[in-house]
Amino acid sequence: MTVVPFSQLLRERSRSGHGESEHSGFMADLMKGEGTREDYVALVAQHWFLYEALEQAAQSFAGDPVAEPFLSPQLTRLPALESDLEFLIGPEWRATIAPMPTTQRYVARIREVEAQRWAGGFVAHHYTRYLGDLSGGQAIGRLMSRYFGFETNGVLFYLFEQIANPRDFKELYRAELDAAPWGEEEKERVIDEVLRAYRFNTELFEDLARAKQAA
Repeated sequence: MTVVPFSQLLRERSRSGHGESEHSGFMADLMKGEGTREDYVALVAQHWFLYEALEQAAQSFAGDPVAEPFLSPQLTRLPALESDLEFLIGPEWRATIAPMPTTQRYVARIREVEAQRWAGGFVAHHYTRYLGDLSGGQAIGRLMSRYFGFETNGVLFYLFEQIANPRDFKELYRAELDAAPWGEEEKERVIDEVLRAYRFNTELFEDLARAKQAA
């Protein structure tokens, strides 16, 4: 019987959730050049709340035997997001942004996983965000640069200057997923949490679309 590596199983089982998130109306419009600069700024603002929670959790899980192999300062996005927001909005950006309803639920879930000390759940959210940033996120960054005339300021979030080869980095990350000491039940829990993260992403894009329509 052929044993399917966990990283491959995770990719296959989460493919539909990833597709739903990627092809939501809000993101599809941005990717096609039909979104506005304000749409992009709204997305960056929501990212800040998510990565603040995720990178706080990463500090909390430092030294955890399951989570530690996935932690890398090369992935840290919060300073880049803050630089982008200062460029896009201005020095008072913190006073002008607020989390959307889905962002609040998403952040609450990351903090819940952290409070439970559930390393597998943390890795599920870490995987969903950062490997997405190193994959489709790279195309998003290039398109936003083209559409809105950004060079580096405004899209620093997508520039992983400390990662010379994203493909190699992702392969190493997936090897760590395969090496993680998870039983079958825990693997299912991690997959379910990744699917939950993708649903949050899709629902966040729906929030952004509704806010745009209401503006």
